[in-house]
Amino acid sequence: MKRVLVIEDAATIRMFYRITLQGEGIQVEEAVNGIEGLEKAMKAPFDLYVVDVNMPKLDGYGFLRELRSQDMPQVPAIMVSTEAELPDLAQAFAAGANVYLFKPVKPHQLLTHVRLLIGDVHP
Repeated sequence: MKRVLVIEDAATIRMFYRITLQGEGIQVEEAVNGIEGLEKAMKAPFDLYVVDVNMPKLDGYGFLRELRSQDMPQVPAIMVSTEAELPDLAQAFAAGANVYLFKPVKPHQLLTHVRLLIGDVHP
């Protein structure tokens, strides 16, 4: 079973990701900020990260920069944000994002990218 870590400070958005991904047979873990996300990423491997940009304590850019600097297997990351300017995208990709999606994300949009990055998740 594929494992995804959702790092997002808004509970309603975490719930949206959980329902959408679990409906495809994906195991979902959650973190409310980048620091908690790093702690979980260091404990057990994931197949994909879905990361918000604006979070308290450690934002999505900082999470990805720190994650990418670790000596551990690196997996894809989808960064999601309301920030839609070209410098925001450039910063996300420089930090280590593979895909940048704008909020609000539609379920089919999220699942299309998840399937591309971790493989078709249907049994």
